[in-house]
Amino acid sequence: MNLRKLKREWFSNIRADLLAGAVVALALIPEAIAFSIIAGVDPKVGLYASFIIAMTTAIFGGRPGLISAATGAMALLMISLVKEHGLDYLFAAGILTGILQIAFGFMKLGRQMKYVPRAVMVGFVNALAILIFMAQLPQLTNVPVAVYPMTAGALAIIYILPRFTQLVPSPLVAIVTMTAISLFAGIKVPTVGDMGEIPSTFPPFGLPQVPLNVETLQIIFPYAMTLALVGLLESLLTASLLDELTNTSSDKNQEAKGQGIANIVASFFGGMAGCAMIGQSVINIQSGGRGRLSTFSAGVLLLFFMLALGKWVNQIPMAALVAVMIMVSIGTFNWSSIADIRKIPRSETAAMLSTVFITVLTHNLAIGVVIGIALSTVFFSRKIAKVVFVDRILSTDGTHRIYNIAGQIFFVAIDDLLEKFDFHEEVEKVTIDLSHAHIWDQAAVGAIDRIVLKFRRTGADVELVGLNEASAALLDKLAIHKDPDALEKMAGH
Repeated sequence: MNLRKLKREWFSNIRADLLAGAVVALALIPEAIAFSIIAGVDPKVGLYASFIIAMTTAIFGGRPGLISAATGAMALLMISLVKEHGLDYLFAAGILTGILQIAFGFMKLGRQMKYVPRAVMVGFVNALAILIFMAQLPQLTNVPVAVYPMTAGALAIIYILPRFTQLVPSPLVAIVTMTAISLFAGIKVPTVGDMGEIPSTFPPFGLPQVPLNVETLQIIFPYAMTLALVGLLESLLTASLLDELTNTSSDKNQEAKGQGIANIVASFFGGMAGCAMIGQSVINIQSGGRGRLSTFSAGVLLLFFMLALGKWVNQIPMAALVAVMIMVSIGTFNWSSIADIRKIPRSETAAMLSTVFITVLTHNLAIGVVIGIALSTVFFSRKIAKVVFVDRILSTDGTHRIYNIAGQIFFVAIDDLLEKFDFHEEVEKVTIDLSHAHIWDQAAVGAIDRIVLKFRRTGADVELVGLNEASAALLDKLAIHKDPDALEKMAGH
C-alpha cells in the first residue's frame, strides 16, 4: 500500500471516523450478545468475534468503512453444529470457513457480483431494512411504558440535531442523553446489561480441541462451506451498497480474503465466524465514517467499552439503541422503489418483491437473494427468447424458400422459433441462413435437427449457411441431421 493510499483510506477523515466508530461500537454490543444467544453460545463468543473481525477486516478488507462482526445470518447456520457437537467444533468450522473464503478471494469470486441484478439488490436492501425493524419489536413489546417516550425522544434527537449541528453524530448524542436521563431520573427500563454479561478480560488464544481426522472434516465441512458462501454473499452485497452510497469503488476479491483472515483469527481467540453487517455499515456511513479507521476504531472501542467501561455500558437503555436501529431501517429502505413501482418493468418488480418476501419469510438473506437471481434469470431468458426473428423469402419461381434467422437460440426460444416455419409448403430447396443468430445449447441443436429433418420429409433439399464458429462447432458435436439414419434417430432425439 503506497503512502497516498494509506493516508486516503486511514487518515483522511480522522475525527468523523473515530466518532462514527464509537456509535457503531455501542450498537454492536447488544447485537453481538443477541446473536450469541441465537447460536446457543455464551455472549462473550459473539463479543470477542465482533471486535476481532472489525479490527482485522479494517486492515485486510477491500471496502473502507464496511463493518463486519458476528451476525444473525451466520448465527442461524451454527445452531445445529453447536447443539450436536459443541463449541470447539464451531471454532474449527470457523477456521475452515476462513480458509474457504481466502480461496474464493484468490479465485476472484468477487467478480461475480456483477451478475446480481439491480432489482435483487433493491430487494436485498428493502428486506434487510424490514428485518432490522422487526428485530427491534421484541424490545418494544411487554416493556415498561417509559420505553416508548424514551425511544421517541432518541429518534427526535437523531433526526432534529443534524439541522443545528453535525459536529457530533446525532445517534451518539441520543445514546448518551437517554442514558443520562434514565440514570439521573431513576427510570427503570431494559438496559444492555439485561441482554447478557459483558466479558471483562481479553480473549485467550487457543486451538479447537477436536480430533484432526477425516471424520471431523466430514462434520465441519458442510457448515463451513455454507458459512463461507452466506458470509461472502452478504459481505459483497453490503460492499456494493456502500459503493453506491459513497460513490466509491471497492476490491471485492480482497474483501473476500479479508473476511477469511478475520474469521480464522476470531476462531483462534474464542469467537464465532462473522461477516459484513449492513445495518452497522449504514450506521457508520450515516454517522460520517468513511475510512478504514472507522472500522478499526469500532473494534478497538468495542474492546475498550467491554474491558474498561463495562459497568457504564451495561446501563445504556435498550430504547436508545432501538432508536438508532429504527433510524438505520428507515435510511436503508429504498423508498423510491415503492414510489416508482409503476415505472419499473413488471419482471424487475416481481424479482424485487420476491427477494423481499422470501428473505423476510425465511429470515435468511442468502436464500432471498438466490431466489431473486433465479427469477431474474428466468425473466431475462423469456425476454431474450422473444427477440428471435425469422424473415421468409421465396424465389421468383416458387421453388426455393430462404429463412433468415436473427437472435439468440436456446431452450426457451425453441417453441417460438419452430412456429415460424411452414413445414407443409412444397418447395424444392430450403436455405436456413444463421448469419445473425447464435446457437447456445443442446435444445437449440435439437431444434435445428427437427427443422432440417421435417423439411427433408417433404422432399426438400435443406442447406444451413452463415453459422458462426461456435455455433458450427456445437452442431458438429451434437447434431444428427447429417447422419444417414437421422430420421430414425429423430424419434429418440
